[in-house]
Amino acid sequence: MIRLWRTSWPQFVPFLDYDHEVRKVLYTTNIIESLNARIRQAARRRGHFPTEQAAMKVLYLVVQQKRKGGGSITGRVYGWAKALNALILAYGDRITI
Repeated sequence: MIRLWRTSWPQFVPFLDYDHEVRKVLYTTNIIESLNARIRQAARRRGHFPTEQAAMKVLYLVVQQKRKGGGSITGRVYGWAKALNALILAYGDRITI
């Protein structure tokens, strides 16, 4: 475990430079878990897919589908505006809105 920490430390330290709001948005897995649950549900309902292209079409439709409240598939991300502003300051040349 100590060796793992020592080898991973250089990749972890830059994460600590972000504000608390940014770290909170980046380390949470709720969005990913929500998306994975919807994808699993869609695949389970259809049983099997005749081709890889058919599976990709279903996944695309799941991601594009609006939720009942009109929001995105991953739901509301609290604190995203503050996190996005901080990321734009740090990586403005990489982010397009």
